Amino acid sequence: MATLNDIGVAAAINILTAFAFFLAFAMLRIQPVNDRVYFPKWYIKGLRSSPLVNGSAFGSKFVNLDLRSYTRFLNWMPAALQMPEPELIDHAGLDSAVYLRIYLLGLKIFGPIALIAFTVTIPVNWSNNTLEHSGLTYSDIDKISISNIPIGSHKFWTHLVLAYCFTFWTCYVLKREYEIVAAMRLHFLASDQRRPDQFTVLVRNVPPYPDESVTDLVQHFFLVNHPHHYLSHQLVYNANKLSELVNEKKKIQNWLDFYQNKYKRNPLKRPSLKTGFLGLWGNRVDAIDFYTSIVERLSRDICGEREKVNSNTKSIMPAAFVSFKTRWGAAVCAQTQQSRNPTTWLTEWAPEPRDVYWENLAIPFVFLTIRRLIAAVAFFFLTFFFMIPIAIVQSLANIESIEKALPFLKPIIEVKFIKSFIQGFLPGIALKIFLLLLPTILMMMSKFEGFISLSALERRSASRYYFFQFINVFLGSIITGTAFQQLNHFIHQSTSQIPKTIGVSIPMKATFFITYIMVDGWAGVAGEILRLKPLIIYHLKNSFLVKTEKDREEAMDPGTVGFNTGEPQIQLYFLLGLVYAVVTPILLPFITVFFALAYVVYRHQIINVYHQEYESAAAFWPDVHVRVVAALIVSQLLLMGLLSTKEASQSTPLLITLPVLTICFHRFCKGRYEPAFVRYPLQEAMMKDTLERAKEANLNLKGFLQNAYIHPVFKSADGSDSESESEWERSPALVATKRTSKRFTPMPSKDGGSLLSLDQVNDECLKP
Repeated sequence: MATLNDIGVAAAINILTAFAFFLAFAMLRIQPVNDRVYFPKWYIKGLRSSPLVNGSAFGSKFVNLDLRSYTRFLNWMPAALQMPEPELIDHAGLDSAVYLRIYLLGLKIFGPIALIAFTVTIPVNWSNNTLEHSGLTYSDIDKISISNIPIGSHKFWTHLVLAYCFTFWTCYVLKREYEIVAAMRLHFLASDQRRPDQFTVLVRNVPPYPDESVTDLVQHFFLVNHPHHYLSHQLVYNANKLSELVNEKKKIQNWLDFYQNKYKRNPLKRPSLKTGFLGLWGNRVDAIDFYTSIVERLSRDICGEREKVNSNTKSIMPAAFVSFKTRWGAAVCAQTQQSRNPTTWLTEWAPEPRDVYWENLAIPFVFLTIRRLIAAVAFFFLTFFFMIPIAIVQSLANIESIEKALPFLKPIIEVKFIKSFIQGFLPGIALKIFLLLLPTILMMMSKFEGFISLSALERRSASRYYFFQFINVFLGSIITGTAFQQLNHFIHQSTSQIPKTIGVSIPMKATFFITYIMVDGWAGVAGEILRLKPLIIYHLKNSFLVKTEKDREEAMDPGTVGFNTGEPQIQLYFLLGLVYAVVTPILLPFITVFFALAYVVYRHQIINVYHQEYESAAAFWPDVHVRVVAALIVSQLLLMGLLSTKEASQSTPLLITLPVLTICFHRFCKGRYEPAFVRYPLQEAMMKDTLERAKEANLNLKGFLQNAYIHPVFKSADGSDSESESEWERSPALVATKRTSKRFTPMPSKDGGSLLSLDQVNDECLKP
């Protein structure tokens, strides 16, 4: 078993690793040649220019020659904390600001808990010698855990009282934070600039009608049922193949631009290339002519595919983005049932245009249930079959098992430094490696399920990632680790005693989780700010692959916060902290250090690096809240089971009350604050509309919404706008319907009609 000395060695290794990362970052970030890697967000905003262009001396363009700047290598930390939260919201968006509040939530919860636990719990646990006579394998850390208290002791009342105190404190902080974030969201929606999604809903499962097209159906339905607020609509097309052609053309066009620029620099020599794999073999041809012919062919294919989409009614999905004249009208439509049949004319708030995942809009609505069932089954097998590598990782943490299986390694393993490395560092890093591919797999499963927005994809992936970590990293590590650790004790005891042995051994897994927190939390966060992988990729691309200025911009990829991976990882620390707060409180300082360090690091990254792909106005916060509540309930149930193995039966009735109270607390928060994250108050919508009409009486809302929800490939083949503003302002006449209810349809208003037809888009293909 790992001793306090082993944990100290592991802590020293991770602290030195983190410090080395911070020191390397401090040196690299002030070098002009790395400026685009460490400050890409300011380049995207156009507020920063490259020092390679503006530098005076040649050497100063690549290496910082100001020696005084090297003495201030940690000034990035206070700089990251100086930006006020309102300014941070304006700079990076509400999603990023609220994401940082998850780390603050951890500090607010575990800071006071750690102080109380160290003051009360550790002295109570230490003042016993139960483990010395138990026959179990234990360490010095286990002596300050609940496992060291004798069976039936009255000292368990201390843990019971602390469980209540920690629960009430956690619930108080959660409620206060939920209230703050809900107010931030409503204020953001009320004060935010005009956005297309505030006026637009997505309607799906439009019922078929043999004598009318989808566009006629949508226009007729909303003119009848929302006559005073309906403005326009945009159909949803299956343009996935067209999108692939457009993306391929962009890549080929980039190569063509590169060779044309190369020829301009040296007009005496026409560039050439080989047509084989990676240009290593094949016939040598003129590069400009070669790529020009491919671009021309792709242009013809794009126009042909556009014509195909336009002429084939199967390309039109039974869905549309419907825009309204007011936020109030959109809110009423998005939050009400539209027809007598609850399975048709399904409406929901349209995602922000940047948030739309266009590929999944082409999936028929009736197939979504089947897809999600398949994904659920696949996730079940993925989760439970992953126990095998988890068991292997846990076996690494047990020196005795390795020595028995591989006795020839015993002289090497018994070396003090190697033994400390294996027990204090190797299990955590091995588990981290196993989890590297998991987010990609889960995101693919979410896309298969058919979610229509990037934010929904990330929230779904995050939910499954958290569940996976709970089953495999937390429960899997406890169960398999306990089995390996106490294998000899299991074999030589009666079956009735095994639950008690497991109950005593669960607190002992704190050693493994401490090493995991240090590797993944401390060193991992320090590695995050170093951005070693983006740094290497940028310089490799800049040296060998950059062909045009567009390539240079793409090489400077800022990335995103990565909610689908970051938030579940944070939630794992909430789970560990709440479970071990009463059981083995020595783990709490490591978690507190993680939350403090991560808050500073990610604040710096959000200010200077990460570029937000979309804005969901903190729609993910209910998921954060419910997962912390779930972690709290798990900690209470595990403590209840643990005390039952300690024959502290008098505590069971009191502990049963805790999960009940926690569930009631969650239901209160869900009813009180969650509506702010799923609905838009009509009062707020009306106030915003009234204020806007007073300020901008002549607002051309249709002109504002005209391009918002057009599939990007429908705008034009080359990325330029395919229609002039005058063409957009023309309102098509209302198409006559063959329904008998036509006489009840209002006359077409000036603002009525579809936003864009594919006939207009295809005019671009016919231009010479």
